[in-house]
Amino acid sequence: MTFAQRMGRLGTETAFEVLARARALEATGKRIVHLEIGEPDFDTPAFIRKAAAAALEEGWTHYGPSAGLPEFRKTIADVFGAERKFPCDADNVVVTPGAKPIMFFVMLALLEEGDEVLYPNPGFPIYESVANFINARPVPLHLKESNEFDLDLKELEAKITPRTKLLVLNSPHNPTGAVLKPETVEGIAALARKHSFWILSDEIYARIQYEGRHLSIASLPGMSERTIVLDGFSKTYSMTGWRLGFGIMPKPLAVHVTRLMTNSNSCTASFIQRAGQVALTGPQGEVHAMVAEFKVRRDTIVEGLNQIPGVTCFTPKGAFYAFPNITGTGMTSKALATALLEEAGVAGLAGTSFGAHGEGYLRFSYANSLENIQTALASIGDYLSVRTRA
Repeated sequence: MTFAQRMGRLGTETAFEVLARARALEATGKRIVHLEIGEPDFDTPAFIRKAAAAALEEGWTHYGPSAGLPEFRKTIADVFGAERKFPCDADNVVVTPGAKPIMFFVMLALLEEGDEVLYPNPGFPIYESVANFINARPVPLHLKESNEFDLDLKELEAKITPRTKLLVLNSPHNPTGAVLKPETVEGIAALARKHSFWILSDEIYARIQYEGRHLSIASLPGMSERTIVLDGFSKTYSMTGWRLGFGIMPKPLAVHVTRLMTNSNSCTASFIQRAGQVALTGPQGEVHAMVAEFKVRRDTIVEGLNQIPGVTCFTPKGAFYAFPNITGTGMTSKALATALLEEAGVAGLAGTSFGAHGEGYLRFSYANSLENIQTALASIGDYLSVRTRA
């Protein structure tokens, strides 16, 4: 059996592979603390679930427009335009089943073979995967702990070439939890205007930020016309399984992305869009409470990791991930992640799951209970203590 060569260029998300191994271990009776999956452990708020049920009963079960329901697109434009402080209307919005299609569709619409895509490394692995898949050239930008995992403007400028077509940003950032500094965002915008490249701004964690206000690069002068803002409902409203995302982009690009939707998914489920509209316009108290709880968990896991010999941990400013430096243990990221899963019963991800520059780190999602986080910290500490004595 033979397959198209392009399939060899398509990557994956290690989190789902680790989850499968962890479930297999649980099936043998082993207790596993799950810190591998980037999924809120809260239920979707009840008023959103009720809105979906009502939409089903009202008959919102048929095809809708490929770009999304007009009233939902207008709500997205109104809410996020005001919140992120950039001009947009319904025609700038394309709704998709989850946010990942925006990555795919934007790169398909903008990039020719050999065009260069600058992206953060360590970073969400799908950026590099999609660029490789369509035969663009992914160019990593090394995010360093010594710089608080902020993007280095000098490195960025040095890597811009005449083939640079797109820069991917992600703030708050997966896997580090870092937030781009305002002066960095302004510097990136200046370079984008000077060299005339596009920005794909992945803002899926924008509402899970613990200090300060999220700054969208689309809000800066001259940037809304060269920026695609990617966002969705999975993280903020604990709606991962609902598959509801969107992009806000210049109208000419939205036309092409809509055609890609027509050719791939036809449309996003109408009853889910109705629930999404209620999510945006309904009470936000549960969202605020979830973020407050994540902050408590963040403080707990960071403090606990920093007390383990051989481990240090940067304090994340957003999202719900800790990215501890484990070089002091003398183990590689992959070896330690595997050992913690199989011997300590803690499922986390090797930093190399997020690119070569993730070596020396692990990623733990603290979207889990304080009790489970404390259990995981004790197990990690015990494992490393025994290994050190041996």
